[in-house]
Amino acid sequence: MRRSDIDPMPEYFDRYILMNDDVDVCQSIQTSLDEMEQFPLEKWKAMGDYVYAPGKWTVRDILQHLIDTERVFSYRALAAARGEKQKLPSFDENEFATLAGANQRSMENLLEEMRVSRRSFLMLYQSFTSEMLQRTCMGFKGEYSVLSIGFIIAGHQRWHMRVLEERYY
Repeated sequence: MRRSDIDPMPEYFDRYILMNDDVDVCQSIQTSLDEMEQFPLEKWKAMGDYVYAPGKWTVRDILQHLIDTERVFSYRALAAARGEKQKLPSFDENEFATLAGANQRSMENLLEEMRVSRRSFLMLYQSFTSEMLQRTCMGFKGEYSVLSIGFIIAGHQRWHMRVLEERYY
């Protein structure tokens, strides 16, 4: 199913979803995986623990945030695809970032974990039928479909890469 098949478009997450082309969800996830190979690793390593303002995240914090968010949303997609009806728990991204210890990890290690997580996410989405993709769950920002989650994750990565380009470089 394609981005244009998302109906209704979930509020708040539309900013991530709309960063994707109107292609099949698995193609969009694969494109996001391919884009990881173009990440400017040497530039990021040279930046070290730089943040553009007090209280903001380092590049390693951002990578860890992308990994953590993908894992949380993978569970949400799986739960919705399998028919879970309970409201799914939220998570505090800032608390996760504070406790993750990303800045004690190497950039290479974070990127490898991110690749493995995204490949797993892609495989999960390849297993979903059209019916499963249309199932929905309730989150802290309202209702959204399994289909929309696939595009949220791919677009979330692009969102943060744009933030890095605009505020860090």
